[in-house]
Amino acid sequence: MSEVTNPIGRGQIAPCEKLIRPHIRRTPVMEIDGADVGVNTAKISLKLESLQHSGSFKVRGAFTNLLTREVPAAGVVAASGGNHGVAVAYAAMKLKVPARIFVPSVCSAAKLDRIRMYGANVAIEGDRYADALAASEAWVGRSGAMSVHAFDQHETIVGQGTLALELEEQAPHVDTLLVSVGGGGLISGIAAWYAGRIKVIGVEPFASPTLTKAFEAGRPVDAEAGGLAADSLAPRRVGERVFPIARTHVSGTVLVTDEAIRQAQETLWRALRVVAEPGGAAAFSALTSGAYKADPGERVGVVICGGNTSAVNFDQ
Repeated sequence: MSEVTNPIGRGQIAPCEKLIRPHIRRTPVMEIDGADVGVNTAKISLKLESLQHSGSFKVRGAFTNLLTREVPAAGVVAASGGNHGVAVAYAAMKLKVPARIFVPSVCSAAKLDRIRMYGANVAIEGDRYADALAASEAWVGRSGAMSVHAFDQHETIVGQGTLALELEEQAPHVDTLLVSVGGGGLISGIAAWYAGRIKVIGVEPFASPTLTKAFEAGRPVDAEAGGLAADSLAPRRVGERVFPIARTHVSGTVLVTDEAIRQAQETLWRALRVVAEPGGAAAFSALTSGAYKADPGERVGVVICGGNTSAVNFDQ
């Protein structure tokens, strides 16, 4: 499906939220003073999607796929840097369907452990997300399983957009929302919901600037795919379905260093006792590093989108 024939907006996201509501958590919003984390912004709203089932926002899109599409007897298959695989495995376990997850070698041990804990079959293929995706597509041809794309699929984008519906109810005062970007499923779903009513800013590592490169080229193009957050923010290029939404409704992107991401993880833990994986902390790092500078009085929201990491004790 394309956005031209099947556009994504509030009319699709609101009924989706009602459908998946029994299967997902309404994750909390933490309101903090910027001074508590060394930022000049007076108030910051943190959407703690790291506390979602499966440890990330990805479960929203996973349940949307499994509840709105006809799942064959062969079950479902997904390619993932980690979090999408965990989410699909969790949704498949809850809905009692078979799941096979393809991941690259950069997938963290914490995410591999969770995929296996939920009962999915795991295959490690190649060094990057693109390698796992190719292997998953070959498996679909052999098995007849239903593919659940991590970001570039109508149902996935609609499901991720339910986060914005929830956030707007919880923090209607937000002027600007900072969102980590990998393939773009989350930011496109969020942007489709807000549709320009607030400023949505994508945050990407210098090591994997997928949306930044797409904006520069005017279309999705290959970008670098590495860095500290490579298991969640390095799919090589932003999605074809994602890009038209982002081009219309995303205000821009900022880039952050791996060191800024690491320091943001540490700040979240030390100041707030919030656990975030590198990809989950990237959006927050835009504030703490100064990559994004808020205007006086600007009310900033940040999506902490994932918490699947074993590196939580920065005190040692």
